[in-house]
Amino acid sequence: MTPRTAPSTAPTRARLIASAARLFRENGYHGTGLAQVLNDSHAPKGSLYHHFPDGKSDLAMAAASWVSHGMIGIIDDAFGDATSFAGGATTFCYKLAKLFETADHWQACPISAMLFDGPDNDDFRNHADQILSSWSAQTAKHGRRLGMDPAKADAASELLLLTIQGAWTLARARKSADVIRRIPIHLYE
Repeated sequence: MTPRTAPSTAPTRARLIASAARLFRENGYHGTGLAQVLNDSHAPKGSLYHHFPDGKSDLAMAAASWVSHGMIGIIDDAFGDATSFAGGATTFCYKLAKLFETADHWQACPISAMLFDGPDNDDFRNHADQILSSWSAQTAKHGRRLGMDPAKADAASELLLLTIQGAWTLARARKSADVIRRIPIHLYE
């Protein structure tokens, strides 16, 4: 499951979040204006502050949470039928590589553009930490389900996340998702 832009019939809040998530990933936090989000979401001008009283920062936090929910779905899909952690990780990397190739706004970690490129504040860093930790925890949960010792599942999940973060950057520099696809070769062979 991948988050997509909300259809114009979706509730205003959902449209704002979906548009903001895409625009923040494409342009970064500072490169995205609220007028752009309103225009892209076809939302009435006053609706943004109605749904997000603190404006852009509230919207970025909500968009990051929404994207994170989609990433958890991708993790679950990748590991759902896996018979080993390496098998699930391989499927996960292939899914991320496909997103990198087919969606311009997935050519970097979706959370980095929204939260790390945004204002330098504890709320954004803490939210990013919670999100990235939830991805690692969900992956570790699948590792334990597949018979891994809890400590080993935690370590393998953290290593996978660390490697994916670096691979996103290298893939972007090389303009090739092959870097992401090769992660399992480096980790499991």
